[in-house]
Amino acid sequence: MKSTTEYLWFNTEKHREFINITDEVTKIVDKSGISEGFALVSAMHITAGVYVNDAESGLIADIDQWVEKIAPYRPDYRHHRTGEDNGDAHLKSLLIHHEVIVPITKSKLDLGPWQQIYYAEFDGQRRKRVIIKVLGE
Repeated sequence: MKSTTEYLWFNTEKHREFINITDEVTKIVDKSGISEGFALVSAMHITAGVYVNDAESGLIADIDQWVEKIAPYRPDYRHHRTGEDNGDAHLKSLLIHHEVIVPITKSKLDLGPWQQIYYAEFDGQRRKRVIIKVLGE
């Protein structure tokens, strides 16, 4: 079995952003030389996430509204007693989850017709990273 590991770095302009990283992950899979296997894509921060879904702007806005409705920013999170102010970002990360595993078939990401890989940032405007680990033969 072979493996390749690379990192994507982000420093978003906004506090919350949804960034399509499918092309970057595809390039890493292409460079890996792996024809059958998996790509693990994982946010390495507890206030960010990674998910697979449609690249439609209305859906992205709906996802943003949904996570804000379930875990709104508010000043009274117990986490804020530590001096932090990002309790909502931790909860939003739990909703989206921090990683996905995408199959590789015949040297290509084996995504469905509308599926794209997204990095979801919930406490941005600082440097963060995503690990891409490609495993297979």
